[in-house]
Amino acid sequence: MPLRRPPMGSNGGPQIYRRFRYGDLAALPVLDGRQYRSRQPCYQAPVFGKGHMEGESCVDLRDPKRTLLGFEQERWLYDGLRRGDSRWNLIAQDLLVAPLRAQRPGDDEARYWTDTWDGYQAARGRLLDNLRDSRVANPVVLSGDYHSFWANHLHERPEDPDSQSVAAEFVGTSITSNGPSYEAVQSILPDNPQIRFYDSRPRGYLALDLQRDRLEVRMQAISDRMDPAASVSTLKRLVVESGSSRIQEA
Repeated sequence: MPLRRPPMGSNGGPQIYRRFRYGDLAALPVLDGRQYRSRQPCYQAPVFGKGHMEGESCVDLRDPKRTLLGFEQERWLYDGLRRGDSRWNLIAQDLLVAPLRAQRPGDDEARYWTDTWDGYQAARGRLLDNLRDSRVANPVVLSGDYHSFWANHLHERPEDPDSQSVAAEFVGTSITSNGPSYEAVQSILPDNPQIRFYDSRPRGYLALDLQRDRLEVRMQAISDRMDPAASVSTLKRLVVESGSSRIQEA
């Protein structure tokens, strides 16, 4: 099947980040979190099949010279959000934005998975500061990568759940691939109150119903990924009202 050749980016690779509009209802910037990022913090040679975690003492985590999107894409995103006039701004991107702090018995400090925005905390701060300072209308972040369902509040100070929530985040699970350990992540959720819902057991997808006054998100679960006749049911139904960044039960 013939495919349209994408434009080339400043790095010599295809520029795949782009923006869609649905009338005046919604803007949908779609980001590229892979091509332009700085090397992961406190870098070590990767071990195939294993994620990389770093403790809070890793100074790279908070280095403002590091970027997940690349500074050119950051400017493109923030300029578009600032100039936009859509009722909703749905930011589609590939990695968990909310912090996930892991400190298990015996650890001398909290640790973070560095492939996500946790590995680029200054860049995440710039994103959240822009959402707050630009007064972006109804920002909602749509994420993936973790092979699990999440619903999160994104606070202006990510480690302070009492600070203002500037956006809601919803993460879709995988269609067929296994997710992370349900029990392991559940065990650290008490230290992560910004995470309002998590489940890595079902396979499935997110379905969104967007109206001018509210966004309804349905977490759709497949009964059996190995069965061609599998059914689909709603695992969780959540709502964000226009003018609010708080996630509520539908």
